[in-house]
Amino acid sequence: MTVILGIDPGSRITGYGVIRQVGRHLEYLGSGCIRTSAEDIPGRLKQIYAGVSEVITQFQPDAFAIEEVFMGKNASSALKLGQARGSAIVAAVNSDLPVSEYAARLIKQAVVGTGGADKAQVQHMVCSVLKLPGKPQADAADALAVAICHAHTHKTLIAMAGHARSVRRGRYR
Repeated sequence: MTVILGIDPGSRITGYGVIRQVGRHLEYLGSGCIRTSAEDIPGRLKQIYAGVSEVITQFQPDAFAIEEVFMGKNASSALKLGQARGSAIVAAVNSDLPVSEYAARLIKQAVVGTGGADKAQVQHMVCSVLKLPGKPQADAADALAVAICHAHTHKTLIAMAGHARSVRRGRYR
């Protein structure tokens, strides 16, 4: 059993999603958004850190997964996003959580089946995979998608490691 905290970082709204993985089964534990109200970046980063720390305290996750920065046309936006990510990562590291980072295309591929999926498709598949009665807010759904991606990736790596051990022992000759 592993509890995974997924984060969709943003300087104004940071989404979070928490799931429990038991074997192949994924269970929804909670999600929401950390909304910053400070006007300056240092104030927002402090609020993100405090919010993520509070979520960690509440859910006691075993793993922390976060979306990587997507470098678009606006360098200033990418820089602010990177700072928000850093603030969330520091909260995880201060709680001794292992941190995993995933590209947006990989997250969409893991959840929807295509790296070019739009937000509505991600929301729909998150609801389907976790059997949610309604759609979570877009940033929370994206964070749940990060957690789902981590669960699938982690499960695949474990299976590959088991296969590699079997091959080394001569079972697949």
